[in-house]
Amino acid sequence: MIASAGFVSILVALASSVALAIQGWRVSRMPDPDPSRLKIPVIGLTIGGISAFVLLEFAILTHDFSITYVAKNTALDTPFVFLLAGGWAALAGSVVLWGLMLAIFTWLVWRGVTNGDGLGVLALGVMGAVAVFWFGLMATAANPFEVCTDVAGGFCGATSWLPFVQTAAPLDGIGPNPLLANHILMAVHPPLLYVGYVGFTVPFAFAIAALFRSERGSVWLGRTHRWSLVAWVFLTAGILLGAWWSYEVLGWGGYWAWDPVENAALLPWAAGTAFIHSAIVQRRRGMLQAWNFVLVIITFALTIFGTFLTRSGVIASVHAFSVSAVGPLLLLFLGIIVFGSLALFAVRASTVASSPRLDSLVSREGFILLNNLLMTLFGFTVMFGTLYPLLVEAFTGREVAVGRPFFDRIAVPIAFLVLLALGFGSTAPWRVATGKVIWERTRVGLNVGLVAAAVTVLVGVRSVTVVAAVGLAGFVIGNILAFYGHQSNRAHRGGKAWPSALGSTIRNDMGFWGGQVAHIGFALVAVAIATTSVLAIRTEVPLAVGETAVVEGYCIGYIEPFTRSEPTRSVQGARVAILDSSCTTTRAILEPRLHEYPKFGQTIATPQVWTTWIDDVYLNIAAIDEDGIRLKVLIFPLQWLLWLGGLTIVAGGVLAFGRKPGRRSVTSKDRAHRENADV
Repeated sequence: MIASAGFVSILVALASSVALAIQGWRVSRMPDPDPSRLKIPVIGLTIGGISAFVLLEFAILTHDFSITYVAKNTALDTPFVFLLAGGWAALAGSVVLWGLMLAIFTWLVWRGVTNGDGLGVLALGVMGAVAVFWFGLMATAANPFEVCTDVAGGFCGATSWLPFVQTAAPLDGIGPNPLLANHILMAVHPPLLYVGYVGFTVPFAFAIAALFRSERGSVWLGRTHRWSLVAWVFLTAGILLGAWWSYEVLGWGGYWAWDPVENAALLPWAAGTAFIHSAIVQRRRGMLQAWNFVLVIITFALTIFGTFLTRSGVIASVHAFSVSAVGPLLLLFLGIIVFGSLALFAVRASTVASSPRLDSLVSREGFILLNNLLMTLFGFTVMFGTLYPLLVEAFTGREVAVGRPFFDRIAVPIAFLVLLALGFGSTAPWRVATGKVIWERTRVGLNVGLVAAAVTVLVGVRSVTVVAAVGLAGFVIGNILAFYGHQSNRAHRGGKAWPSALGSTIRNDMGFWGGQVAHIGFALVAVAIATTSVLAIRTEVPLAVGETAVVEGYCIGYIEPFTRSEPTRSVQGARVAILDSSCTTTRAILEPRLHEYPKFGQTIATPQVWTTWIDDVYLNIAAIDEDGIRLKVLIFPLQWLLWLGGLTIVAGGVLAFGRKPGRRSVTSKDRAHRENADV
């Protein structure tokens, strides 16, 4: 019953998507486009998408093992939170979640479209066309409501694509992949990423609609500004929590391995970051119009590319799903998006891409353009490093690997150049920046950066990479805080009390200051990556019960082993004390563990971490028996700064949702003053 209702929901959403695509095109061509003509297909798409997801979750929570997806990815003893996460823990379910979010985004966009809004109506048609693919995928190659028709050996021995048949159900399901049921972040990380991915459909749809209608100017950018920020913020948060999940669960001691699927999430983030910044330039100065169309097309295409890598089975990764028929369809859809969109842009470019010239490279728009180029270079090299092994294997049959050293050699210098550009560009005036203005707005940051670098050397750090990262981060943060102080002081001199002046400075331009908060977060992340990568200590120590070993000033003492049984696994662990360097005072007790999942015959080492203001002490079990333990001890300086920096970036994105008050008309004298003073 649930399977039949779920499949009907998908068909309703699919039919509504087709109707929305057709109607969106037809209505947009009318003299006075009326969005109410799209009401039925939009509501049908929304109800179909929500119903499909709710019914799948209901089947999971009620253990309806007659549905193949439920039987393969959940079990009776699966904890509740991982039952919920089972709705997106495997391929077909993740596509349902994607469709749900696309349906909701479509409904929200429709609510904002008014009579006579041909651009919005056509954008809804484009979103309908995108939805046709996703719900078509659910109705065919990624059907989450495929049913079990025969049980053999306790498992589904035969299945039916159509749910309208006699079904059979095993007594219990297989259960989720142990790696996906080992930490609460599994229930949070994927949905955040999906919101980011799906969210970029909105600016893409408006861009394509603007190209179809040969609309010049920044109207489509203004309509999608907040949508772009929503997608970017959720994608950023998803990447951050994915790194945290990797750090807490996988036991290798890192948070970013340049895994192909990690890279696939990073690529649309880089392109989306470039798009958000260059969109500011177009809205403010009317420049980069053609570039913004290209960027938003690339960003959306990269979300599909990342989905292809994850769901096609072409790579082996902890993030990837198994080989399926979905891969070729995703590749076909990606080809249609890339070639179709760029062909449309090529036809319309001369009509929509007129823009003024750059007055000077030494200006805010000049530095934003530089950052755009750096992000593009970074994205291209990451794409090359990700695809090269796949292409070599496809054409020659040889397996090659592009490892961390390649990506680090590319990422480090680009990150330093980005920090340098942020330091100058965050406070530079528009149009033209004189040497005097640049010096006035950067001298505090330069001093802060030099002092920070000097202090880093004085405390004993000899790594050029770390010293440079700290110095550049100090330059960026110092400039931003000094500029904030300067602007607040102007408000204070204008008669406002200091608390009011500090608050009004941000409220008067929340978009700008949200960006500056995100830039501060980026600087903190750069320092954290440098220290945790270059200054980390990694070693293994053998210990018997009662023995201690000193690692970098931390005394590690093995107290005792322990075992316990949990519903889905057995746990074997060790109680380990972290003491001071004299091995006399206990500072923390950690319990690194080995989780054994008998049903899968799989053992997962689960680390435990003690965080201080200076270091993370990261313990993981390499081997344990009655004679003792071999313990992996890893020490990461300033690891907490990575999580703080990432959260600061997200907070900056949220702050940027605020609108800047409408500008009053200004005199030529005011305008000249703004050339050197306006933020």
